[in-house]
Amino acid sequence: MTDTTRLAPAILYVDDEPNALKYFQRAIGGLAPVLIAASVEEGRRMLDLHASDIAVLVSDQRMPGAHGNELLSYAWDSHPHIVRILTTAYSELEHTVEAVNLGRIQRYIQKPWEISALRMELKQALELARLRKEHHGLLREKLLVRQKQLLANRIGGMYTLCASLAGPEQLLPVEAYLAAAMTVGVAAPEPDWLLMDYADLISSEAFRGAAFGAAVREHFMRVERDYPDYAVEQALEMLAETFGDDLKRVGAGGAIFADGRQLTEFLESPTQAPVSSRHAFWLACLLWLAKRGWALQLTRADAGLQCRLTQAELPLTPSQLAAWVEQF
Repeated sequence: MTDTTRLAPAILYVDDEPNALKYFQRAIGGLAPVLIAASVEEGRRMLDLHASDIAVLVSDQRMPGAHGNELLSYAWDSHPHIVRILTTAYSELEHTVEAVNLGRIQRYIQKPWEISALRMELKQALELARLRKEHHGLLREKLLVRQKQLLANRIGGMYTLCASLAGPEQLLPVEAYLAAAMTVGVAAPEPDWLLMDYADLISSEAFRGAAFGAAVREHFMRVERDYPDYAVEQALEMLAETFGDDLKRVGAGGAIFADGRQLTEFLESPTQAPVSSRHAFWLACLLWLAKRGWALQLTRADAGLQCRLTQAELPLTPSQLAAWVEQF
Protein backbone atom coordinates (compact mmCIF):
# COMPACT_ATOMS: atom_id res chain seq x y z
CA MET A 1 0.00 0.00 0.00
CA THR A 2 1.16 3.51 -0.74
CA ASP A 3 0.75 6.38 1.73
CA THR A 4 -2.24 7.54 -0.33
CA THR A 5 -4.16 4.26 -0.28
CA ARG A 6 -3.38 3.76 3.38
CA LEU A 7 -5.78 6.58 4.15
CA ALA A 8 -8.72 4.57 2.75
CA PRO A 9 -10.25 1.54 4.52
CA ALA A 10 -8.78 -1.56 2.86
CA ILE A 11 -10.03 -5.08 2.14
CA LEU A 12 -7.75 -8.03 2.83
CA TYR A 13 -8.43 -11.09 0.66
CA VAL A 14 -6.78 -14.41 1.54
CA ASP A 15 -6.74 -17.31 -0.93
CA ASP A 16 -4.14 -19.88 -2.00
CA GLU A 17 -5.29 -19.67 -5.65
CA PRO A 18 -3.26 -17.00 -7.56
CA ASN A 19 -5.99 -16.60 -10.19
CA ALA A 20 -8.62 -15.99 -7.50
CA LEU A 21 -6.43 -13.30 -5.95
CA LYS A 22 -6.00 -11.51 -9.29
CA TYR A 23 -9.70 -11.84 -10.14
CA PHE A 24 -10.73 -10.44 -6.76
CA GLN A 25 -8.37 -7.47 -7.08
CA ARG A 26 -9.69 -6.58 -10.55
CA ALA A 27 -13.33 -6.93 -9.52
CA ILE A 28 -13.13 -5.14 -6.15
CA GLY A 29 -10.18 -2.75 -6.51
CA GLY A 30 -12.51 0.08 -7.51
CA LEU A 31 -14.34 -0.10 -4.17
CA ALA A 32 -11.36 0.04 -1.84
CA PRO A 33 -7.62 -0.73 -1.68
CA VAL A 34 -7.17 -4.51 -1.80
CA LEU A 35 -4.44 -6.36 0.09
CA ILE A 36 -3.83 -10.02 -0.70
CA ALA A 37 -2.32 -13.01 1.08
CA ALA A 38 -1.83 -16.56 -0.17
CA SER A 39 -2.11 -18.46 3.12
CA VAL A 40 -3.58 -18.25 6.59
CA GLU A 41 -0.13 -17.59 8.05
CA GLU A 42 0.51 -14.75 5.60
CA GLY A 43 -2.97 -13.42 6.32
CA ARG A 44 -2.16 -13.26 10.03
CA ARG A 45 1.01 -11.32 9.33
CA MET A 46 -0.89 -8.89 7.09
CA LEU A 47 -3.54 -8.40 9.77
CA ASP A 48 -0.97 -7.64 12.44
CA LEU A 49 0.95 -5.30 10.13
CA HIS A 50 -2.00 -3.37 8.65
CA ALA A 51 -4.82 -3.92 11.17
CA SER A 52 -5.49 -0.19 11.56
CA ASP A 53 -6.00 0.16 7.77
CA ILE A 54 -8.05 -2.99 7.16
CA ALA A 55 -11.84 -2.65 7.36
CA VAL A 56 -12.90 -6.01 5.85
CA LEU A 57 -11.30 -9.46 5.81
CA VAL A 58 -12.42 -11.96 3.16
CA SER A 59 -10.93 -15.45 3.38
CA ASP A 60 -11.27 -18.63 1.38
CA GLN A 61 -11.98 -21.69 3.51
CA ARG A 62 -9.87 -24.51 2.06
CA MET A 63 -6.16 -23.68 2.06
CA PRO A 64 -3.05 -25.80 2.73
CA GLY A 65 -1.96 -25.83 6.33
CA ALA A 66 -5.03 -24.17 7.89
CA HIS A 67 -8.62 -23.25 7.08
CA GLY A 68 -10.04 -19.79 6.55
CA ASN A 69 -12.34 -20.00 9.57
CA GLU A 70 -9.19 -20.27 11.74
CA LEU A 71 -7.96 -16.97 10.30
CA LEU A 72 -11.35 -15.37 10.91
CA SER A 73 -11.25 -16.60 14.50
CA TYR A 74 -7.82 -15.04 14.89
CA ALA A 75 -9.12 -11.73 13.53
CA TRP A 76 -12.13 -11.95 15.87
CA ASP A 77 -9.80 -12.35 18.87
CA SER A 78 -7.05 -9.91 17.87
CA HIS A 79 -8.74 -7.28 15.66
CA PRO A 80 -12.48 -7.31 16.45
CA HIS A 81 -13.16 -4.06 14.56
CA ILE A 82 -12.63 -5.85 11.21
CA VAL A 83 -15.70 -7.17 9.37
CA ARG A 84 -15.10 -10.86 8.60
CA ILE A 85 -16.41 -12.77 5.53
CA LEU A 86 -15.87 -16.42 4.64
CA THR A 87 -15.99 -17.60 1.03
CA THR A 88 -15.59 -21.10 -0.44
CA ALA A 89 -16.57 -23.26 -3.38
CA TYR A 90 -17.30 -26.18 -1.05
CA SER A 91 -20.35 -26.86 1.05
CA GLU A 92 -18.53 -27.13 4.37
CA LEU A 93 -21.53 -26.22 6.44
CA GLU A 94 -20.13 -27.55 9.72
CA HIS A 95 -17.23 -25.08 9.80
CA THR A 96 -19.35 -22.25 8.41
CA VAL A 97 -22.24 -22.64 10.84
CA GLU A 98 -19.82 -22.91 13.77
CA ALA A 99 -18.03 -19.70 12.74
CA VAL A 100 -21.31 -17.82 12.27
CA ASN A 101 -22.75 -19.00 15.58
CA LEU A 102 -19.63 -17.91 17.45
CA GLY A 103 -19.76 -14.49 15.85
CA ARG A 104 -16.47 -15.01 14.06
CA ILE A 105 -17.88 -14.16 10.61
CA GLN A 106 -20.51 -11.68 9.51
CA ARG A 107 -21.24 -13.19 6.10
CA TYR A 108 -20.74 -16.36 4.08
CA ILE A 109 -20.36 -16.03 0.31
CA GLN A 110 -20.26 -19.16 -1.85
CA LYS A 111 -18.03 -19.46 -4.90
CA PRO A 112 -18.22 -18.98 -7.82
CA TRP A 113 -19.01 -15.30 -7.27
CA GLU A 114 -21.56 -13.27 -9.12
CA ILE A 115 -19.61 -10.03 -9.41
CA SER A 116 -22.45 -7.57 -8.91
CA ALA A 117 -23.61 -9.48 -5.82
CA LEU A 118 -20.03 -9.69 -4.49
CA ARG A 119 -19.54 -5.95 -4.94
CA MET A 120 -22.81 -5.25 -3.15
CA GLU A 121 -21.82 -7.50 -0.25
CA LEU A 122 -18.48 -5.73 0.12
CA LYS A 123 -20.05 -2.28 -0.13
CA GLN A 124 -22.28 -3.27 2.77
CA ALA A 125 -19.30 -4.68 4.68
CA LEU A 126 -17.34 -1.45 4.20
CA GLU A 127 -20.34 0.56 5.38
CA LEU A 128 -20.69 -1.70 8.42
CA ALA A 129 -16.99 -1.18 9.19
CA ARG A 130 -17.44 2.60 8.90
CA LEU A 131 -20.45 2.60 11.23
CA ARG A 132 -18.63 0.33 13.65
CA LYS A 133 -15.64 2.71 13.71
CA GLU A 134 -17.91 5.71 14.35
CA HIS A 135 -19.72 3.84 17.09
CA HIS A 136 -16.41 2.84 18.67
CA GLY A 137 -15.26 6.47 18.63
CA LEU A 138 -18.48 7.72 20.24
CA LEU A 139 -18.38 4.93 22.80
CA ARG A 140 -14.77 5.73 23.65
CA GLU A 141 -15.64 9.40 24.16
CA LYS A 142 -18.49 8.39 26.45
CA LEU A 143 -16.25 6.06 28.44
CA LEU A 144 -13.56 8.72 28.79
CA VAL A 145 -16.18 11.09 30.20
CA ARG A 146 -17.32 8.42 32.65
CA GLN A 147 -13.72 7.72 33.68
CA LYS A 148 -13.24 11.42 34.46
CA GLN A 149 -16.53 11.41 36.36
CA LEU A 150 -15.32 8.42 38.34
CA LEU A 151 -12.11 10.23 39.29
CA ALA A 152 -14.05 13.38 40.21
CA ASN A 153 -16.42 11.31 42.38
CA ARG A 154 -13.47 9.77 44.19
CA ILE A 155 -12.02 13.22 44.93
CA GLY A 156 -15.40 14.36 46.20
CA GLY A 157 -15.74 11.22 48.29
CA MET A 158 -12.32 11.78 49.84
CA TYR A 159 -13.26 15.35 50.77
CA THR A 160 -16.49 14.12 52.37
CA LEU A 161 -14.56 11.47 54.31
CA CYS A 162 -12.02 13.98 55.64
CA ALA A 163 -14.76 16.46 56.59
CA SER A 164 -16.67 13.74 58.44
CA LEU A 165 -13.57 12.86 60.49
CA ALA A 166 -12.19 16.32 61.21
CA GLY A 167 -15.21 18.58 60.69
CA PRO A 168 -15.78 20.77 57.61
CA GLU A 169 -14.57 23.89 59.43
CA GLN A 170 -11.17 22.33 60.19
CA LEU A 171 -8.04 22.34 58.05
CA LEU A 172 -8.33 19.27 55.81
CA PRO A 173 -5.51 17.39 54.05
CA VAL A 174 -7.34 17.24 50.71
CA GLU A 175 -5.09 19.79 49.03
CA ALA A 176 -1.94 18.11 50.35
CA TYR A 177 -3.20 14.72 49.18
CA LEU A 178 -4.14 16.00 45.70
CA ALA A 179 -0.91 17.97 45.31
CA ALA A 180 1.05 14.81 46.10
CA ALA A 181 -1.05 12.81 43.62
CA MET A 182 -0.53 15.49 40.97
CA THR A 183 3.23 15.34 41.54
CA VAL A 184 3.18 11.57 41.05
CA GLY A 185 0.80 11.76 38.07
CA VAL A 186 -2.65 10.17 38.14
CA ALA A 187 -4.37 8.29 35.33
CA ALA A 188 -8.15 8.06 35.33
CA PRO A 189 -9.25 4.53 36.37
CA GLU A 190 -10.37 2.32 33.48
CA PRO A 191 -13.26 0.04 34.46
CA ASP A 192 -13.64 -3.23 32.57
CA TRP A 193 -16.89 -2.41 30.75
CA LEU A 194 -17.14 -6.01 29.51
CA LEU A 195 -17.60 -7.16 33.10
CA MET A 196 -19.78 -4.38 34.50
CA ASP A 197 -22.33 -1.82 33.38
CA TYR A 198 -22.66 1.67 34.86
CA ALA A 199 -24.99 0.55 37.64
CA ASP A 200 -22.50 -2.18 38.65
CA LEU A 201 -19.74 0.43 38.61
CA ILE A 202 -21.60 2.79 40.95
CA SER A 203 -22.41 -0.08 43.30
CA SER A 204 -18.83 -1.32 43.34
CA GLU A 205 -17.51 2.22 43.90
CA ALA A 206 -19.87 2.72 46.84
CA PHE A 207 -18.64 -0.43 48.60
CA ARG A 208 -15.02 0.36 47.76
CA GLY A 209 -15.33 3.91 49.10
CA ALA A 210 -17.05 2.74 52.27
CA ALA A 211 -14.32 0.17 52.95
CA PHE A 212 -11.61 2.78 52.36
CA GLY A 213 -13.39 5.26 54.63
CA ALA A 214 -13.67 2.68 57.42
CA ALA A 215 -9.95 1.89 57.14
CA VAL A 216 -8.96 5.59 57.22
CA ARG A 217 -11.24 6.19 60.22
CA GLU A 218 -9.73 3.24 62.10
CA HIS A 219 -6.15 4.42 61.46
CA PHE A 220 -6.98 8.03 62.31
CA MET A 221 -8.67 7.13 65.60
CA ARG A 222 -5.74 4.91 66.57
CA VAL A 223 -3.15 7.60 65.79
CA GLU A 224 -5.18 10.22 67.68
CA ARG A 225 -5.33 7.87 70.65
CA ASP A 226 -1.67 6.81 70.63
CA TYR A 227 -0.07 10.14 69.63
CA PRO A 228 -2.31 12.89 71.05
CA ASP A 229 0.39 15.42 72.00
CA TYR A 230 3.38 14.38 69.92
CA ALA A 231 5.36 16.86 67.81
CA VAL A 232 4.38 16.94 64.13
CA GLU A 233 7.78 15.47 63.19
CA GLN A 234 6.40 12.23 64.62
CA ALA A 235 4.34 11.89 61.41
CA LEU A 236 7.46 10.95 59.47
CA GLU A 237 8.27 8.27 62.05
CA MET A 238 4.74 6.89 61.79
CA LEU A 239 4.96 6.79 57.98
CA ALA A 240 8.38 5.13 58.11
CA GLU A 241 6.99 2.40 60.35
CA THR A 242 4.11 1.78 57.92
CA PHE A 243 5.92 2.06 54.57
CA GLY A 244 9.12 0.31 55.67
CA ASP A 245 11.89 0.29 53.06
CA ASP A 246 9.71 2.29 50.64
CA LEU A 247 10.24 5.43 52.77
CA LYS A 248 13.71 6.65 53.74
CA ARG A 249 14.29 9.42 56.28
CA VAL A 250 16.36 12.39 55.11
CA GLY A 251 17.55 14.69 57.86
CA ALA A 252 15.36 15.76 60.75
CA GLY A 253 12.31 16.94 58.83
CA GLY A 254 12.28 15.11 55.50
CA ALA A 255 11.88 11.72 53.84
CA ILE A 256 11.85 10.18 50.37
CA PHE A 257 9.18 7.86 48.95
CA ALA A 258 10.79 5.39 46.57
CA ASP A 259 7.49 4.53 44.83
CA GLY A 260 5.06 7.41 44.41
CA ARG A 261 2.31 5.14 43.05
CA GLN A 262 1.53 4.16 46.62
CA LEU A 263 0.24 7.70 47.15
CA THR A 264 -2.32 7.63 44.31
CA GLU A 265 -3.94 4.27 44.98
CA PHE A 266 -7.40 5.47 46.01
CA LEU A 267 -7.72 7.72 42.97
CA GLU A 268 -6.47 5.46 40.19
CA SER A 269 -6.66 1.79 41.18
CA PRO A 270 -9.39 -0.32 39.48
CA THR A 271 -12.89 -0.32 40.91
CA GLN A 272 -12.67 -4.01 41.83
CA ALA A 273 -9.34 -3.54 43.66
CA PRO A 274 -9.63 -2.79 47.38
CA VAL A 275 -7.47 0.06 48.67
CA SER A 276 -4.55 -1.09 50.80
CA SER A 277 -4.30 -0.45 54.53
CA ARG A 278 -1.01 1.36 53.92
CA HIS A 279 -2.68 3.88 51.63
CA ALA A 280 -5.48 4.38 54.13
CA PHE A 281 -2.83 5.15 56.74
CA TRP A 282 -1.29 7.74 54.38
CA LEU A 283 -4.53 9.75 54.37
CA ALA A 284 -5.02 9.21 58.12
CA CYS A 285 -1.55 10.59 58.75
CA LEU A 286 -2.29 13.65 56.59
CA LEU A 287 -5.47 14.13 58.64
CA TRP A 288 -3.47 13.93 61.89
CA LEU A 289 -1.10 16.61 60.59
CA ALA A 290 -3.88 18.85 59.23
CA LYS A 291 -5.57 18.85 62.64
CA ARG A 292 -2.35 20.39 63.98
CA GLY A 293 -2.04 22.90 61.13
CA TRP A 294 0.59 21.05 59.13
CA ALA A 295 0.89 19.15 55.85
CA LEU A 296 3.42 17.17 53.83
CA GLN A 297 4.67 18.69 50.59
CA LEU A 298 6.13 16.42 47.90
CA THR A 299 8.68 17.30 45.22
CA ARG A 300 10.47 15.13 42.69
CA ALA A 301 13.99 13.98 43.56
CA ASP A 302 16.53 11.67 41.93
CA ALA A 303 15.76 8.87 44.38
CA GLY A 304 11.96 9.28 44.27
CA LEU A 305 9.59 11.79 45.88
CA GLN A 306 10.96 13.95 48.65
CA CYS A 307 8.51 15.10 51.30
CA ARG A 308 8.90 17.77 53.95
CA LEU A 309 6.69 19.25 56.62
CA THR A 310 5.04 22.56 55.76
CA GLN A 311 2.32 24.77 57.16
CA ALA A 312 -1.14 23.63 56.03
CA GLU A 313 -3.12 25.79 53.61
CA LEU A 314 -6.35 27.51 54.55
CA PRO A 315 -9.53 25.40 54.25
CA LEU A 316 -10.55 24.72 50.65
CA THR A 317 -13.43 26.63 49.15
CA PRO A 318 -15.87 24.90 46.76
CA SER A 319 -14.34 26.75 43.80
CA GLN A 320 -10.83 25.67 44.80
CA LEU A 321 -11.92 22.05 45.08
CA ALA A 322 -13.57 22.32 41.65
CA ALA A 323 -10.29 23.70 40.26
CA TRP A 324 -8.44 20.67 41.64
CA VAL A 325 -10.97 18.30 40.06
CA GLU A 326 -10.47 19.96 36.67
CA GLN A 327 -6.72 19.36 36.86
CA PHE A 328 -7.09 15.59 36.92
